[in-house]
This record gives sequence, C-alpha cells and structure tokens, in this order.
Amino acid sequence: MSSPERTIVNLLAEIAFSFDGAILGLTLAFSSVRSAFKYASNSAALNKIKEAPEVSVSDLRSLIPTTEEQQYGSSENGNSHDRRIVIVRGTVKPGDGSNKNNVLISSETGDKALIIQRTQTYMYSGWKTLFQLSNTHRFILERTLPKQGTYCMRRVPFVIVENNQKQPLSSFLVVNMDGSRQPLPLTTVYSRLQPMTSSPFSFLQALLFPEYPVGLLDVERILPPGRDITAVGICSFNNGVPEIKSCEDLPYFLSEMNKDKMISDLMSRSSVLFWGGLIMGCVSIGILSFAAVRSWNRWKLWANQRQTPQTPNQPVVEDETEDADEIPDGQLCVICVSRRRIPAFIPCGHIVCCRQCALTVERESNPKCPVCLQSIRGSMRVYYS
Repeated sequence: MSSPERTIVNLLAEIAFSFDGAILGLTLAFSSVRSAFKYASNSAALNKIKEAPEVSVSDLRSLIPTTEEQQYGSSENGNSHDRRIVIVRGTVKPGDGSNKNNVLISSETGDKALIIQRTQTYMYSGWKTLFQLSNTHRFILERTLPKQGTYCMRRVPFVIVENNQKQPLSSFLVVNMDGSRQPLPLTTVYSRLQPMTSSPFSFLQALLFPEYPVGLLDVERILPPGRDITAVGICSFNNGVPEIKSCEDLPYFLSEMNKDKMISDLMSRSSVLFWGGLIMGCVSIGILSFAAVRSWNRWKLWANQRQTPQTPNQPVVEDETEDADEIPDGQLCVICVSRRRIPAFIPCGHIVCCRQCALTVERESNPKCPVCLQSIRGSMRVYYS
C-alpha cells in the first residue's frame, strides 16, 4: 500500500471512530436499513417466482387468455388478466415467427449469434512512482487517459420454441427485450489483450503515474442459436402471438437456471441479506448506545464542573497562629503535629487534621482518611460554640 493510500485509510478510520464511533454506528445503521429494503424486494421477487407457473410454449394459450378473451373478460368483469408472470423453458431460435432467419456473425470467430456484446477496456498496471505529484496535478494529467473503452451491443429478433421442436415454427414465444436491464446469459467467444504501443508519452506515464495503461482488453460475448434458456417475465398476446417482457421487480429475465434453482438462489440471497442486516443493526445499536452514554456522562461532568466552584486555585486561609504548647495533645493534627484539628472529613466525620493538611489530603488522586482509610469527598470546618 502506497503512502497516499495509507493516509486515506488512516483518515477514514479517524472519521469512522470520531464522536465515540457515532459515525461508524450511523454507517452500519444505514447499511442495515438498505439490507432490509433489499431483503423486502428479494422476498417479494421470491414469492412472485414461487407463484409463477412453469409451463411450456405450447401451454401458454391455455394459460393466458387471447386478445378476444381479454376484451370479453374486461367488458364482463371490468378488469383484464393479460399481464401474468410465467416461467417458460425452451430453445432460442432466430426470427419472430416468420421466415426471417437472419443472424449475426462474429467478425472475430465467425460464430453465429443472436446477440453480440463487445467491450474494449484499458488494462492498467502500477508501481511506486519516482516523482510524487500533488493530487491536483495528477488529476489534470490523468484526465487525458480514458479508463473505459468502447461498448456496443447488437441483436436480432429471436423467439423461444419447444426443446424438441423442429422447423417450421408452429408454436413460439416472442422475446421483447425493449427496456430490459437484467443481465443476459451470454457466452464469451473472444478475449484478447492487445499490448499498448511504446512511445515517449507512455514512458512518461509509467514514470510519473501510479497506474499506467499496459494493454487494451477486447472481449466479445454472444448468445448462440439453439441454446436452452429460461424466460421469466410478463407474458401477453400481441395480435394473437405470445410475447414475454421483462419485469422490473424480478432479478431474472433470460437465465440458464430453472425454477427450482432460481428459488434456491433467491432463498440464499434472502438469508444473507436478513442475517447481515440483523447483525449490522445490532452492532450499530450497540455502538450508538455506547456513544450516547459517553456523551451523556461527559455532559453531566461538564455541567457539574460549571456548577461547582473551583477551590484549588483559591488562596488557603491561614489558621490563626497559635502556640503548639498551648494546644492539648488530643487536639493536635496527626500529620504535622503543630496545628489544631479544625475540619472534619466527609463522610466519615473524623476530625484529625488541620486545614492545610486536610487540603493536601483532598488533592491526592485517591483521598482517604488518615484514621479509618475510608475514601473521602471533601472536608467541612467545624465550629465549637
């Protein structure tokens, strides 16, 4: 770890443990609340997938009403049942039910695909710099270095058919990917790291910066035809053709897992979110309670110090000068044996010292009575009438 990173870590640790750990407790509480919200959404998605039927493509017409039935049902009951979450397992085929068999062909490998995703990312390496520049200068110079390359995604319309169905397509399910944000089950077919060409500018980057580009990673991922996948989403009929769209409340749209694996995966996520949020919540409550108690004790001590007069800096009133020969032996101070016993210790009540020796005893770190060795809180002058 370099010195700037170590400084940042130390600064973050000081901020986290400041105010008796109140900031750390608030951070853990915020994380616990976020885990609770994620657990709630994950549980809702789990319930929806459990209730969703797992059907084949040919069974969709018996499960979901057609357009005429939807209109008839909406006129009869005042509502429509055209939006229903289903789980369909099948094989990916190109086209939208007609004779469109156009597919994409990878320019690198020549593989046929329905979706091609290509990313180009700069790969960085680093070492301890020779000249430590300021953060402002490093930021100005690093703005000329792009961290991310290009990203492109091409696709053609495709459908899902029965696993054992042959051409021509008699029953199919159209996949509508408009607005879908869930990750797709793509296969990496091309991955190559192209080294950066050496130049005086690249040598200057390696000399001055903690990170410098060493290559360009080119990755290509495709969705090949004939692949078995599971579609999870809202199914409806569009002009008599079944169509499935992604649901924003579900973490899956196209996946290699079946219904049982999806349920198992969501249950494990829910368990991690529940126990993680519970542990972070308990720890945050403990830290915040400790910080509150410490702050309350400090406030009470500060209030007591404001109310109690500061007597140690006041001048000590000298006792009336009196000859030690005129004082009886039973009334002499047990410490200096030269002045009369005047104050009484609190709470034991023993009168054994003069005023000066009593103040000396009270100023000790653990003041105790010289006779009974009981802890004392102060002294009080006693007047004899």
